[in-house]
Amino acid sequence: MTDRILILDFGSQVTQLIARRVREAGAYCEIRPFNIGDAEMEAFGARGIILSGGPASVIGNEGPKISRRVFELGLPVLGICYGEQLMCDLLGGAVESSDHREFGRAEVEVVGACDLFDGVWAQGSREQVWMSHGDRVIRIPEGFRVVARTDSAPFAAIADDARRFYGTQFHIEVAHTPHGAALLRKFVRDICGCSGDWTMAAFREREIARIREQVGKDKVICAVSGGVDSSVVAALLHEAIGEQLTCIFVNTGVLRHREAEQVQDMFRNHFNIPLIYKDASGLFLGKLAGVADPEQKRKIIGGTFIDVFDEEAHKIKDVKFLAQGTLYPDVIESVSFTGGPSVTIKSHHNVGGLPARMKLKLVEPLRELFKDEVRVLGRELGMTDEMVGRHPFPGPGLAIRIPGEITPEKVAILQKADAIYIEEIRKAGLYDAIWQAFAVLLPVRTVGVMGDARTYEYVCGLRAVTSTDGMTADFYPFDPAFLGRVASRIANEVRGINRVVYDFTSKPPGTIEWE
Repeated sequence: MTDRILILDFGSQVTQLIARRVREAGAYCEIRPFNIGDAEMEAFGARGIILSGGPASVIGNEGPKISRRVFELGLPVLGICYGEQLMCDLLGGAVESSDHREFGRAEVEVVGACDLFDGVWAQGSREQVWMSHGDRVIRIPEGFRVVARTDSAPFAAIADDARRFYGTQFHIEVAHTPHGAALLRKFVRDICGCSGDWTMAAFREREIARIREQVGKDKVICAVSGGVDSSVVAALLHEAIGEQLTCIFVNTGVLRHREAEQVQDMFRNHFNIPLIYKDASGLFLGKLAGVADPEQKRKIIGGTFIDVFDEEAHKIKDVKFLAQGTLYPDVIESVSFTGGPSVTIKSHHNVGGLPARMKLKLVEPLRELFKDEVRVLGRELGMTDEMVGRHPFPGPGLAIRIPGEITPEKVAILQKADAIYIEEIRKAGLYDAIWQAFAVLLPVRTVGVMGDARTYEYVCGLRAVTSTDGMTADFYPFDPAFLGRVASRIANEVRGINRVVYDFTSKPPGTIEWE
């Protein structure tokens, strides 16, 4: 059985990053709510437990608490930020509200050696970390000692090597703590003793066997969009059950330029998977006419998609299962653990669900994986880098990239502008260096002069970000010459646009789309 790490969530907006780092260290892990029952916690079979950060305070009775059983299992425990404070509070230490809060980059002094730091941080060194706390530990429990500190946090890291208990006030899971991933790997591999056998090849074989056992000889339908998630789901299912799978592709009218043709070609000619294509663009655009509210647009697209998909699905006889590209972040975000930031559902990605009237059982083979792991699985299945490396595309498509009312004219304008932008990014060899790039048709018109004539046309916004996880994002620093070339092409070649702007903002955890 694959070694497992249990992560207890206290509402941190970066709890998922802990899980990603653990997976990168070669161990399987799951995030569970802080109030998991003792029986369920023991049945999980963890080799170690990690307590996440969170927005609450351990002072008083309002903050989330855990069962003391966590510390009685004989397992290594690592507390991060709120997790460290809670560990101290429950084991006999003390926490107070501090006037010297720390948010952002900080420098810790390593004042002691411990098994967690061994080979990563040396005693006497000064290391960059990322802090995000108001409260601070003022007394550590018996058996612990201080191994790192700052002026504002005298117990920035604590260790009890005998019991294998460790706490860090700083966030080791984020990229802003440069050696944080190495510390987590040290905890997972050396302290917890995980073998590192969590590989995508092993997952593939296990999941194929599980699909075959679940589905048997029954038929499965799968909605595909050409995106990475649905394409990998289809490829995995096809390898597992072959002709029992039928894919359905619905053209919503708000797809990218030539996407309908590209998806059909990919599934029919590359994958050789049975595909039903339904062009419902007129229906979708008709229902979106005159609607400006973004939430209402999402609901219209989601509801209409379900209706069209359901109609096509009923044309296939004896279907018992529906396959979906649910990912692990979807699972986490759709379950309220603490009410903290980590449970926020990104509604622009969720345009519909499984309607009860379809009476189908779900097959969700990717529900244990993060986005980057899905790409690794795609390559394991023989998919090309171009297929698995596609930038994320939201369920509502271009609808959320056209603020205000959507018209066929606006969609056509944006499709052309977006295609030019992506074409230039590919020509420059930058596509794989960017997490997501797209154009936006702003609800603004400006007066311009093109040639000898005045124009009154739309402004096009360009967005490109780098990210490792899709939770935080920094703008991509294009060379001005590149932006000038793209802007010139769009203004010259796309009738309806006479101005182009670039978005230089970075995003904290949350959506990286424009809304």
